[in-house]
Amino acid sequence: MPAEPTQPSESAKPARPAQPGHRGRVRVRRIYETPSPDDGVRVLVDRLWPRGLAKTDAHIDEWPKALTPSTELRRWYHGTEGEYEEFRRRYEAELEAPEAAAALDRLRTLAAKETVTLLTAAKDPSVSHTSVLLRELDPGAGA
Repeated sequence: MPAEPTQPSESAKPARPAQPGHRGRVRVRRIYETPSPDDGVRVLVDRLWPRGLAKTDAHIDEWPKALTPSTELRRWYHGTEGEYEEFRRRYEAELEAPEAAAALDRLRTLAAKETVTLLTAAKDPSVSHTSVLLRELDPGAGA
């Protein structure tokens, strides 16, 4: 089994230089879609590795697990009582934790320079944690 990708440190993975006049953008794609050259930095934002996908086929650049919903929150949301608006509120609170806030700031910095693609296995990203992340990273996205 290949080694599990981790979040590179600032020194281990230099930021790609921004093109003159280029403003990054943030978008969401399912991890199962074929990678595209215009994906920019590909960031897996799920806590668990996607089923049925080989790590060598994922082409991810970062996997900041600090940005993912806690196991408890994820289980609650996918259980019988889970409701999206309450999930969103609880997840936003989790994103205020120091490690999550630092990871979010790093993605904001990247997104200001180049395209960042948030990758998820969620069947409907519009009612998942990725829509919350998209709104946090790009308030104009209207997610």
